[in-house]
Amino acid sequence: MPDREYLFTSESVTEGHPDKMCDQISDAILDAIIKRENELAAEGFVAGTGTKAADDYVRVACETLITTGLVVVSGEIRTHAYVDVQSIVRGVIKDIGYTRAKFGFDYETCGVVTTIHEQSADIAMGVDESFEVQHGAAAVDPIDLVGAGDQGMMFGYASNETSTLMPMPIYLAHRLAERLTAVRKGEVLDYLRPDGKTQVSVRYVNDKPVSVEKILISTQHADGVDIEGLLRPDLIEHVIKPVFELEGIEYKDAEIFVNPTGRFVIGGPMGDTGLTGRKIIVDTYGGMGRHGGGAFSGKDCTKVDRSAAYAARWVAKNVVAAGLADRCEIQLAYAIGVSHPLSVMIETFGTEKVPACDIEAAVSKVFDLRPGAIIRDLDLRRPIYRKTAAYGHFGRADKDFTWERTDRAEELAAAAGL
Repeated sequence: MPDREYLFTSESVTEGHPDKMCDQISDAILDAIIKRENELAAEGFVAGTGTKAADDYVRVACETLITTGLVVVSGEIRTHAYVDVQSIVRGVIKDIGYTRAKFGFDYETCGVVTTIHEQSADIAMGVDESFEVQHGAAAVDPIDLVGAGDQGMMFGYASNETSTLMPMPIYLAHRLAERLTAVRKGEVLDYLRPDGKTQVSVRYVNDKPVSVEKILISTQHADGVDIEGLLRPDLIEHVIKPVFELEGIEYKDAEIFVNPTGRFVIGGPMGDTGLTGRKIIVDTYGGMGRHGGGAFSGKDCTKVDRSAAYAARWVAKNVVAAGLADRCEIQLAYAIGVSHPLSVMIETFGTEKVPACDIEAAVSKVFDLRPGAIIRDLDLRRPIYRKTAAYGHFGRADKDFTWERTDRAEELAAAAGL
């Protein structure tokens, strides 16, 4: 058979992109609530009251919209805690770097509007007490008490083409976006501004990456910057070169595009309205593998859009790390209020090293994919979410990204008979 060649492209965005600003604000509010709820629980706030423990009680679905001079925070939140939403919003915007009106946004002078109300009791009852329990199933295992926070399907993906078992295009795009922010915040290139996007096109032959063909960086900058004479050589020297040299990947034959429009002074919320959950492909695998459609940011861990997607990545990564397949995609499906997944699908794209049925049986034996078990095993009731809201939820080395562990690879390999 002839070799199959194609280019695959993925993009990332910096933390100053308006959609990513919204993701970070929503997750910062979630973190603040989780932190305070955990403090209340440790202080014995609920002792003797008959109220659910704080970490079981909290429910957050927080959405943010941002536009010129204005932030609107809305959603459904159930909590014992008080958090200062105004201060959280302004703090996130300040950390990102929108500290002067001439940058297009100012954390001190922007308007902040909050329209938050309590979670629907109809939704809450199925999460607080699962379908199985409500309909008389014996709750021998307390994990069965937790029902899924919504219906839907979630996907996880892993590939052995990078050290983090992520697809190469999105992995490199994220590293470029991170580096672009680092040189701005470190004032290596003091004329850069917070908004920016990166994109990488990789040539594949027979589904294996063989070369980086195109690199694109579009970044907000101060007025008057010479694109070809200053910005392009600076980005090659201080952003592209360090990333690719660190990864040991050749880039010098790649076609490089820098600010193709020639000017990017108006950026951030002044240039484009931002919304929570509008960068779901950036957040996951850059379009490699499928997506169930649910966003992550602003949602607590009972929402399977988030927790089950993390679990699916954990399973897929362990399958690949165990050597059971070169590529693995997992689909999970849930019904609101039901503790057990409705379906579990495993696709290995013909790269499996043992029969696919053996991989499926091993996954079923090694992983418990009920929402309560996912929360327990990945330790998801922690204030860790704001840092997931930029540069991808997957392929990160941070120890708080527990779904990136390959801690069950050996057990999986043994269960599959490898």
